[in-house]
Amino acid sequence: MAKILAREIEEMPVGARLPTHRELVRRFGVSATTVSRSLALLTQRGLITSRPGAGSFRAETRPSPRTGNTSWQEATLELTNRLDSPTGAARGFKTAALLGTLATSEPEVIDLNGGYLHPELQPLTRLGTALSRAGRRSQAWAFPPVGGIPELRDWFVSDIGGGLSRHDVLICGAGQSALSTALRALCQPNDPVVIESPTYPGTIAAIRAAGLRTIPVPLDREGLRTDYLEQALARTGARVVIVQPLFQNPAGVSLSERRRHEIRTTARHYAAFVIEDDFARHLAHTDSGQLPPPMIADDPDGTVIHVRSLTKVTSPNLRVGALAARGPVVTKLRSAHVVDTMFVPAPLQYTALEVMTAPGWKRALNTLGSALRQRREVAVEAVEATFGPHALAVRPRGGYHLWVSLPGHLDGEQLTAAALANGVALTCGDNYYPTESNAARVRISYVAAASATEVDAGVRRLAPLLVEQ
Repeated sequence: MAKILAREIEEMPVGARLPTHRELVRRFGVSATTVSRSLALLTQRGLITSRPGAGSFRAETRPSPRTGNTSWQEATLELTNRLDSPTGAARGFKTAALLGTLATSEPEVIDLNGGYLHPELQPLTRLGTALSRAGRRSQAWAFPPVGGIPELRDWFVSDIGGGLSRHDVLICGAGQSALSTALRALCQPNDPVVIESPTYPGTIAAIRAAGLRTIPVPLDREGLRTDYLEQALARTGARVVIVQPLFQNPAGVSLSERRRHEIRTTARHYAAFVIEDDFARHLAHTDSGQLPPPMIADDPDGTVIHVRSLTKVTSPNLRVGALAARGPVVTKLRSAHVVDTMFVPAPLQYTALEVMTAPGWKRALNTLGSALRQRREVAVEAVEATFGPHALAVRPRGGYHLWVSLPGHLDGEQLTAAALANGVALTCGDNYYPTESNAARVRISYVAAASATEVDAGVRRLAPLLVEQ
Protein backbone atom coordinates (compact mmCIF):
# COMPACT_ATOMS: atom_id res chain seq x y z
CA MET A 1 0.00 0.00 0.00
CA ALA A 2 2.75 2.47 0.92
CA LYS A 3 4.56 1.83 -2.37
CA ILE A 4 1.42 2.47 -4.41
CA LEU A 5 0.66 5.67 -2.51
CA ALA A 6 4.26 6.86 -2.85
CA ARG A 7 4.09 6.60 -6.64
CA GLU A 8 0.80 8.48 -6.72
CA ILE A 9 1.96 11.18 -4.31
CA GLU A 10 5.06 11.91 -6.39
CA GLU A 11 2.72 12.93 -9.23
CA MET A 12 0.64 15.26 -7.02
CA PRO A 13 1.27 19.01 -6.72
CA VAL A 14 2.72 20.36 -3.48
CA GLY A 15 -0.02 20.99 -0.92
CA ALA A 16 -2.55 18.64 -2.52
CA ARG A 17 -4.69 16.80 0.01
CA LEU A 18 -4.50 13.02 0.20
CA PRO A 19 -7.63 10.89 0.47
CA THR A 20 -8.94 10.53 4.01
CA HIS A 21 -8.22 7.51 6.22
CA ARG A 22 -11.71 6.18 5.59
CA GLU A 23 -11.32 6.54 1.82
CA LEU A 24 -8.00 4.67 1.92
CA VAL A 25 -9.50 1.90 4.06
CA ARG A 26 -12.33 1.53 1.58
CA ARG A 27 -10.05 1.62 -1.46
CA PHE A 28 -7.39 -0.83 -0.29
CA GLY A 29 -9.62 -3.03 1.88
CA VAL A 30 -7.19 -2.88 4.81
CA SER A 31 -7.47 -1.97 8.48
CA ALA A 32 -7.17 1.50 9.94
CA THR A 33 -3.91 0.43 11.60
CA THR A 34 -2.41 -0.48 8.22
CA VAL A 35 -3.41 2.90 6.80
CA SER A 36 -1.89 4.75 9.77
CA ARG A 37 1.34 2.76 9.49
CA SER A 38 1.64 3.46 5.74
CA LEU A 39 1.04 7.19 6.19
CA ALA A 40 3.58 7.31 9.02
CA LEU A 41 6.16 5.70 6.71
CA LEU A 42 5.44 8.23 3.96
CA THR A 43 5.76 11.06 6.49
CA GLN A 44 9.17 9.76 7.55
CA ARG A 45 10.23 9.74 3.91
CA GLY A 46 9.23 13.39 3.60
CA LEU A 47 6.53 12.79 0.97
CA ILE A 48 3.61 14.02 3.07
CA THR A 49 2.86 16.21 6.05
CA SER A 50 -0.01 15.63 8.46
CA ARG A 51 -2.10 18.35 10.07
CA PRO A 52 -4.23 17.11 12.98
CA GLY A 53 -7.89 17.69 12.23
CA ALA A 54 -7.20 18.61 8.58
CA GLY A 55 -5.63 15.55 6.97
CA SER A 56 -2.45 14.63 5.08
CA PHE A 57 -0.93 16.70 2.28
CA ARG A 58 1.78 16.42 -0.38
CA ALA A 59 4.93 17.83 1.16
CA GLU A 60 7.18 20.36 -0.49
CA THR A 61 9.92 18.71 -2.47
CA ARG A 62 13.32 19.61 -1.13
CA PRO A 63 16.69 18.76 -2.60
CA SER A 64 18.03 15.77 -0.74
CA PRO A 65 21.59 14.55 -0.32
CA ARG A 66 22.68 11.93 -2.80
CA THR A 67 21.67 8.50 -1.51
CA GLY A 68 23.55 5.40 -2.47
CA ASN A 69 22.50 1.78 -2.18
CA THR A 70 21.11 1.30 1.35
CA SER A 71 19.77 -2.22 0.78
CA TRP A 72 22.67 -3.66 2.84
CA GLN A 73 21.00 -2.26 5.97
CA GLU A 74 18.19 -4.82 5.86
CA ALA A 75 20.55 -7.77 6.25
CA THR A 76 22.66 -6.01 8.88
CA LEU A 77 19.66 -5.04 10.98
CA GLU A 78 18.29 -8.57 10.74
CA LEU A 79 21.65 -10.01 11.85
CA THR A 80 21.94 -7.48 14.71
CA ASN A 81 18.59 -8.62 16.06
CA ARG A 82 19.88 -12.18 16.46
CA LEU A 83 23.60 -11.83 17.12
CA ASP A 84 24.54 -13.48 20.42
CA SER A 85 20.90 -13.38 21.55
CA PRO A 86 19.17 -16.33 23.20
CA THR A 87 15.89 -17.40 21.67
CA GLY A 88 13.25 -14.75 22.19
CA ALA A 89 15.63 -12.13 23.59
CA ALA A 90 15.77 -9.86 20.55
CA ARG A 91 14.23 -6.46 21.06
CA GLY A 92 11.28 -5.73 18.81
CA PHE A 93 9.71 -2.40 17.93
CA LYS A 94 6.27 -3.65 16.95
CA THR A 95 4.26 -0.52 17.59
CA ALA A 96 1.40 -0.81 15.11
CA ALA A 97 -1.19 -1.35 17.86
CA LEU A 98 0.18 1.54 19.93
CA LEU A 99 0.28 3.83 16.91
CA GLY A 100 -3.30 2.84 16.17
CA THR A 101 -4.43 4.23 19.53
CA LEU A 102 -2.57 7.49 18.78
CA ALA A 103 -3.94 7.97 15.28
CA THR A 104 -5.73 11.27 14.67
CA SER A 105 -9.02 11.38 12.79
CA GLU A 106 -10.15 13.63 9.98
CA PRO A 107 -12.82 16.22 10.85
CA GLU A 108 -15.59 14.19 9.23
CA VAL A 109 -14.77 11.07 11.28
CA ILE A 110 -16.29 10.55 14.73
CA ASP A 111 -13.40 9.59 16.99
CA LEU A 112 -14.28 6.67 19.29
CA ASN A 113 -10.65 5.51 19.26
CA GLY A 114 -8.55 8.17 21.00
CA GLY A 115 -7.52 7.93 24.64
CA TYR A 116 -6.93 11.62 25.33
CA LEU A 117 -9.48 14.23 26.32
CA HIS A 118 -11.07 16.21 23.52
CA PRO A 119 -10.18 19.91 23.81
CA GLU A 120 -13.75 20.50 25.01
CA LEU A 121 -12.88 18.44 28.11
CA GLN A 122 -9.34 19.71 28.65
CA PRO A 123 -8.67 22.48 31.20
CA LEU A 124 -7.26 24.71 28.47
CA THR A 125 -7.57 28.00 30.34
CA ARG A 126 -5.86 26.53 33.39
CA LEU A 127 -3.12 25.02 31.26
CA GLY A 128 -2.47 28.30 29.46
CA THR A 129 -2.34 30.25 32.70
CA ALA A 130 -0.09 27.66 34.32
CA LEU A 131 2.33 27.63 31.39
CA SER A 132 2.56 31.42 31.45
CA ARG A 133 3.20 31.53 35.19
CA ALA A 134 5.73 28.69 34.98
CA GLY A 135 7.65 30.48 32.24
CA ARG A 136 8.07 33.55 34.43
CA ARG A 137 9.74 31.56 37.20
CA SER A 138 13.50 32.01 37.12
CA GLN A 139 13.85 28.41 38.41
CA ALA A 140 12.10 27.12 35.29
CA TRP A 141 15.20 27.86 33.22
CA ALA A 142 17.76 26.55 35.70
CA PHE A 143 19.17 23.03 35.67
CA PRO A 144 16.57 20.90 37.53
CA PRO A 145 17.29 18.05 39.95
CA VAL A 146 17.52 14.77 38.04
CA GLY A 147 14.77 13.21 40.14
CA GLY A 148 12.41 16.15 39.67
CA ILE A 149 11.77 19.50 41.31
CA PRO A 150 11.16 19.05 45.06
CA GLU A 151 7.76 20.80 45.12
CA LEU A 152 6.31 18.53 42.43
CA ARG A 153 7.69 15.42 44.10
CA ASP A 154 6.07 16.59 47.33
CA TRP A 155 2.76 17.02 45.51
CA PHE A 156 2.94 13.45 44.21
CA VAL A 157 3.83 12.20 47.71
CA SER A 158 0.65 13.83 49.04
CA ASP A 159 -1.46 12.65 46.11
CA ILE A 160 -0.32 9.02 46.28
CA GLY A 161 -0.31 8.71 50.08
CA GLY A 162 0.94 5.74 52.04
CA GLY A 163 3.66 7.52 53.97
CA LEU A 164 6.02 7.96 51.02
CA SER A 165 8.78 10.56 51.18
CA ARG A 166 10.08 12.91 48.52
CA HIS A 167 13.06 10.61 48.03
CA ASP A 168 10.74 7.74 47.05
CA VAL A 169 9.45 9.61 43.98
CA LEU A 170 10.99 10.27 40.55
CA ILE A 171 9.42 12.66 38.04
CA CYS A 172 9.16 11.01 34.61
CA GLY A 173 7.87 11.92 31.18
CA ALA A 174 4.35 10.51 31.75
CA GLY A 175 3.21 6.90 32.14
CA GLN A 176 4.74 5.29 29.05
CA SER A 177 8.18 6.66 29.90
CA ALA A 178 7.83 5.59 33.53
CA LEU A 179 6.85 2.06 32.52
CA SER A 180 9.77 1.72 30.10
CA THR A 181 12.19 2.98 32.74
CA ALA A 182 10.86 0.53 35.33
CA LEU A 183 11.23 -2.42 32.96
CA ARG A 184 14.82 -1.47 32.08
CA ALA A 185 15.66 -1.13 35.76
CA LEU A 186 14.11 -4.39 36.91
CA CYS A 187 14.72 -6.83 34.05
CA GLN A 188 17.44 -8.37 31.96
CA PRO A 189 16.92 -9.27 28.27
CA ASN A 190 14.70 -12.34 27.77
CA ASP A 191 13.21 -12.09 31.27
CA PRO A 192 9.51 -12.98 31.53
CA VAL A 193 7.02 -10.28 32.55
CA VAL A 194 3.50 -11.17 33.72
CA ILE A 195 0.80 -8.97 32.22
CA GLU A 196 -2.97 -8.80 32.23
CA SER A 197 -4.70 -10.26 29.20
CA PRO A 198 -6.03 -8.14 27.57
CA THR A 199 -3.94 -5.08 28.37
CA TYR A 200 -2.86 -1.67 27.09
CA PRO A 201 -0.84 -1.89 23.81
CA GLY A 202 1.80 0.46 25.23
CA THR A 203 2.61 -2.13 27.90
CA ILE A 204 3.12 -4.84 25.29
CA ALA A 205 5.24 -2.51 23.13
CA ALA A 206 7.45 -1.49 26.06
CA ILE A 207 8.07 -5.12 27.02
CA ARG A 208 9.03 -6.12 23.49
CA ALA A 209 11.23 -3.06 23.02
CA ALA A 210 13.20 -4.10 26.11
CA GLY A 211 13.75 -7.62 24.74
CA LEU A 212 11.48 -9.20 27.34
CA ARG A 213 8.83 -11.93 27.11
CA THR A 214 5.14 -11.45 27.85
CA ILE A 215 3.39 -13.94 30.13
CA PRO A 216 -0.35 -13.22 29.75
CA VAL A 217 -2.67 -13.95 32.68
CA PRO A 218 -6.45 -13.69 32.19
CA LEU A 219 -8.84 -11.31 33.94
CA ASP A 220 -12.23 -11.76 35.51
CA ARG A 221 -14.61 -9.20 37.04
CA GLU A 222 -12.27 -8.73 40.02
CA GLY A 223 -9.18 -8.17 37.90
CA LEU A 224 -6.08 -10.32 37.41
CA ARG A 225 -6.73 -14.01 38.20
CA THR A 226 -4.43 -14.79 41.13
CA ASP A 227 -4.69 -18.57 40.69
CA TYR A 228 -3.15 -18.19 37.23
CA LEU A 229 -0.75 -15.56 38.54
CA GLU A 230 0.71 -18.01 41.03
CA GLN A 231 1.10 -20.65 38.34
CA ALA A 232 2.81 -18.15 36.04
CA LEU A 233 5.28 -17.00 38.69
CA ALA A 234 6.08 -20.56 39.76
CA ARG A 235 6.48 -21.81 36.19
CA THR A 236 8.46 -18.92 34.65
CA GLY A 237 10.32 -17.37 37.58
CA ALA A 238 9.07 -13.95 36.50
CA ARG A 239 10.09 -11.10 38.80
CA VAL A 240 7.75 -8.42 37.44
CA VAL A 241 3.94 -8.28 37.30
CA ILE A 242 2.15 -5.32 35.68
CA VAL A 243 -1.43 -4.46 36.69
CA GLN A 244 -3.86 -1.60 36.16
CA PRO A 245 -5.79 -1.49 39.45
CA LEU A 246 -8.57 0.93 38.46
CA PHE A 247 -10.83 0.85 35.39
CA GLN A 248 -8.40 -1.38 33.49
CA ASN A 249 -7.68 -0.57 29.85
CA PRO A 250 -9.43 -2.10 27.94
CA ALA A 251 -11.62 -4.38 30.10
CA GLY A 252 -12.73 -1.66 32.52
CA VAL A 253 -12.50 -3.89 35.62
CA SER A 254 -11.08 -2.71 38.94
CA LEU A 255 -9.18 -4.92 41.37
CA SER A 256 -11.28 -5.95 44.35
CA GLU A 257 -9.80 -5.45 47.80
CA ARG A 258 -9.36 -9.20 48.15
CA ARG A 259 -7.63 -9.49 44.79
CA ARG A 260 -5.30 -6.56 45.51
CA HIS A 261 -4.18 -8.28 48.72
CA GLU A 262 -3.72 -11.62 46.94
CA ILE A 263 -1.61 -10.08 44.19
CA ARG A 264 0.71 -8.38 46.67
CA THR A 265 0.97 -11.51 48.83
CA THR A 266 1.63 -13.81 45.88
CA ALA A 267 4.21 -11.49 44.37
CA ARG A 268 5.95 -11.09 47.73
CA HIS A 269 6.08 -14.88 48.15
CA TYR A 270 7.86 -15.23 44.81
CA ALA A 271 10.08 -12.16 45.37
CA ALA A 272 8.49 -10.35 42.43
CA PHE A 273 7.73 -6.66 41.96
CA VAL A 274 4.26 -5.41 41.07
CA ILE A 275 4.21 -2.40 38.74
CA GLU A 276 0.96 -0.59 39.51
CA ASP A 277 -0.09 1.49 36.48
CA ASP A 278 -2.60 3.82 38.17
CA PHE A 279 -3.45 5.73 34.98
CA ALA A 280 -7.14 6.28 35.79
CA ARG A 281 -6.85 7.56 39.38
CA HIS A 282 -8.11 11.04 38.43
CA LEU A 283 -10.61 9.82 35.82
CA ALA A 284 -13.23 8.63 38.33
CA HIS A 285 -16.83 9.54 37.52
CA THR A 286 -19.01 11.37 40.01
CA ASP A 287 -20.95 8.17 40.76
CA SER A 288 -17.86 5.99 41.29
CA GLY A 289 -17.99 6.14 45.09
CA GLN A 290 -14.87 6.22 47.20
CA LEU A 291 -11.87 4.76 45.40
CA PRO A 292 -9.51 2.35 47.16
CA PRO A 293 -6.06 3.74 47.92
CA PRO A 294 -3.19 2.86 45.59
CA MET A 295 -1.70 -0.59 46.15
CA ILE A 296 1.59 1.02 47.19
CA ALA A 297 -0.17 2.73 50.11
CA ASP A 298 -0.70 -0.68 51.77
CA ASP A 299 2.72 -2.05 50.89
CA PRO A 300 5.42 -1.33 53.50
CA ASP A 301 7.72 -4.07 52.13
CA GLY A 302 8.39 -2.40 48.78
CA THR A 303 6.71 -4.97 46.54
CA VAL A 304 4.74 -2.34 44.60
CA ILE A 305 6.22 0.20 42.17
CA HIS A 306 3.65 2.88 41.46
CA VAL A 307 3.22 4.66 38.10
CA ARG A 308 1.06 7.77 37.86
CA SER A 309 0.62 10.28 35.03
CA LEU A 310 -1.01 13.70 34.73
CA THR A 311 -1.41 13.43 30.96
CA LYS A 312 -4.76 11.66 30.70
CA VAL A 313 -6.51 14.17 32.95
CA THR A 314 -5.04 17.32 31.37
CA SER A 315 -3.58 17.25 27.87
CA PRO A 316 -1.52 14.81 25.76
CA ASN A 317 1.18 17.49 25.76
CA LEU A 318 1.58 17.72 29.54
CA ARG A 319 3.79 14.66 29.60
CA VAL A 320 4.59 14.54 33.30
CA GLY A 321 4.25 11.55 35.59
CA ALA A 322 5.89 9.85 38.54
CA LEU A 323 7.51 6.60 39.60
CA ALA A 324 7.20 5.82 43.30
CA ALA A 325 8.80 2.95 45.22
CA ARG A 326 10.34 1.96 48.52
CA GLY A 327 13.73 0.48 49.25
CA PRO A 328 16.93 -0.13 47.25
CA VAL A 329 14.96 -0.42 44.01
CA VAL A 330 14.63 3.38 43.98
CA THR A 331 18.37 3.62 43.28
CA LYS A 332 18.03 1.29 40.28
CA LEU A 333 15.03 3.22 39.00
CA ARG A 334 16.94 6.49 39.33
CA SER A 335 19.90 5.06 37.38
CA ALA A 336 17.69 3.82 34.56
CA HIS A 337 15.77 7.10 34.56
CA VAL A 338 18.86 9.25 34.10
CA VAL A 339 20.02 7.08 31.18
CA ASP A 340 16.59 7.07 29.51
CA THR A 341 15.50 10.65 30.15
CA MET A 342 18.26 12.52 32.01
CA PHE A 343 15.53 14.79 33.42
CA VAL A 344 12.09 16.15 32.59
CA PRO A 345 12.33 19.80 31.43
CA ALA A 346 11.77 22.18 34.35
CA PRO A 347 9.25 24.42 32.51
CA LEU A 348 7.03 21.38 32.01
CA GLN A 349 7.38 20.34 35.65
CA TYR A 350 6.53 23.82 36.91
CA THR A 351 3.54 23.98 34.56
CA ALA A 352 2.25 20.73 36.06
CA LEU A 353 2.85 22.08 39.56
CA GLU A 354 0.96 25.28 38.76
CA VAL A 355 -2.01 23.28 37.44
CA MET A 356 -2.21 20.85 40.34
CA THR A 357 -1.80 23.42 43.12
CA ALA A 358 -4.02 26.14 41.66
CA PRO A 359 -7.22 27.03 43.55
CA GLY A 360 -10.15 25.13 42.14
CA TRP A 361 -8.23 22.15 40.71
CA LYS A 362 -10.28 19.67 42.72
CA ARG A 363 -13.42 21.42 41.56
CA ALA A 364 -12.17 21.06 37.96
CA LEU A 365 -11.69 17.32 38.51
CA ASN A 366 -15.25 17.06 39.79
CA THR A 367 -16.49 18.89 36.69
CA LEU A 368 -14.58 16.46 34.50
CA GLY A 369 -15.95 13.51 36.47
CA SER A 370 -19.47 14.76 35.84
CA ALA A 371 -18.83 15.15 32.11
CA LEU A 372 -17.30 11.68 31.90
CA ARG A 373 -20.27 10.19 33.70
CA GLN A 374 -22.66 11.79 31.21
CA ARG A 375 -20.66 10.53 28.25
CA ARG A 376 -20.42 7.04 29.74
CA GLU A 377 -24.19 6.86 30.27
CA VAL A 378 -24.80 7.96 26.69
CA ALA A 379 -22.23 5.50 25.35
CA VAL A 380 -23.61 2.57 27.39
CA GLU A 381 -27.15 3.23 26.22
CA ALA A 382 -26.05 3.51 22.59
CA VAL A 383 -23.89 0.36 22.77
CA GLU A 384 -26.66 -1.74 24.30
CA ALA A 385 -29.16 -0.44 21.74
CA THR A 386 -26.75 -1.13 18.87
CA PHE A 387 -24.86 -4.26 19.92
CA GLY A 388 -27.42 -5.82 22.24
CA PRO A 389 -27.96 -6.00 26.01
CA HIS A 390 -25.15 -8.53 26.56
CA ALA A 391 -22.41 -6.61 24.71
CA LEU A 392 -21.04 -5.08 27.92
CA ALA A 393 -19.85 -7.33 30.74
CA VAL A 394 -18.61 -4.28 32.67
CA ARG A 395 -19.91 -0.71 32.87
CA PRO A 396 -16.99 1.01 34.60
CA ARG A 397 -17.69 4.17 36.60
CA GLY A 398 -14.30 5.58 35.77
CA GLY A 399 -11.85 5.76 32.91
CA TYR A 400 -12.91 6.63 29.39
CA HIS A 401 -13.81 3.51 27.44
CA LEU A 402 -16.07 0.46 27.02
CA TRP A 403 -15.00 -3.08 26.09
CA VAL A 404 -17.64 -4.30 23.65
CA SER A 405 -18.35 -7.89 22.59
CA LEU A 406 -19.24 -8.38 18.92
CA PRO A 407 -21.82 -10.66 17.31
CA GLY A 408 -20.39 -14.09 16.49
CA HIS A 409 -20.21 -13.48 12.74
CA LEU A 410 -17.89 -10.45 13.09
CA ASP A 411 -14.33 -9.91 14.22
CA GLY A 412 -12.78 -6.72 15.49
CA GLU A 413 -10.56 -6.00 12.49
CA GLN A 414 -13.45 -6.37 10.05
CA LEU A 415 -15.67 -4.05 12.03
CA THR A 416 -12.92 -1.49 12.64
CA ALA A 417 -12.17 -1.21 8.93
CA ALA A 418 -15.84 -1.03 7.98
CA ALA A 419 -16.52 1.54 10.69
CA LEU A 420 -13.76 3.86 9.50
CA ALA A 421 -15.03 3.57 5.95
CA ASN A 422 -18.36 4.78 7.34
CA GLY A 423 -16.90 7.67 9.29
CA VAL A 424 -16.31 6.18 12.76
CA ALA A 425 -12.89 5.40 14.29
CA LEU A 426 -12.78 2.44 16.72
CA THR A 427 -9.99 0.36 18.26
CA CYS A 428 -9.74 -3.30 17.28
CA GLY A 429 -9.76 -5.65 20.27
CA ASP A 430 -6.85 -7.68 18.87
CA ASN A 431 -4.55 -4.73 19.65
CA TYR A 432 -4.78 -5.54 23.37
CA TYR A 433 -3.33 -9.05 23.23
CA PRO A 434 0.37 -9.96 22.90
CA THR A 435 -0.44 -12.94 20.68
CA GLU A 436 -3.20 -13.80 18.24
CA SER A 437 -6.61 -13.71 19.88
CA ASN A 438 -10.02 -15.09 19.07
CA ALA A 439 -11.76 -12.45 21.16
CA ALA A 440 -14.27 -10.66 18.91
CA ARG A 441 -14.25 -7.24 20.58
CA VAL A 442 -13.70 -3.56 19.99
CA ARG A 443 -12.87 -0.79 22.42
CA ILE A 444 -15.03 2.31 22.27
CA SER A 445 -13.62 5.50 23.77
CA TYR A 446 -15.99 8.31 24.66
CA VAL A 447 -13.54 11.12 25.48
CA ALA A 448 -11.98 11.94 22.10
CA ALA A 449 -15.26 12.88 20.39
CA ALA A 450 -16.44 16.48 20.45
CA SER A 451 -19.55 15.83 22.55
CA ALA A 452 -21.81 13.23 24.12
CA THR A 453 -24.17 13.72 21.18
CA GLU A 454 -21.39 12.81 18.79
CA VAL A 455 -20.55 9.71 20.85
CA ASP A 456 -24.17 8.59 20.58
CA ALA A 457 -24.28 9.25 16.84
CA GLY A 458 -21.01 7.41 16.24
CA VAL A 459 -22.08 4.26 18.06
CA ARG A 460 -25.49 4.14 16.43
CA ARG A 461 -23.94 4.65 13.00
CA LEU A 462 -22.42 1.17 13.42
CA ALA A 463 -25.79 -0.61 13.46
CA PRO A 464 -25.96 -1.42 9.71
CA LEU A 465 -22.45 -2.91 9.89
CA LEU A 466 -23.55 -5.51 12.43
CA VAL A 467 -26.18 -7.10 10.22
CA GLU A 468 -25.15 -10.57 9.07
CA GLN A 469 -24.87 -10.70 5.31
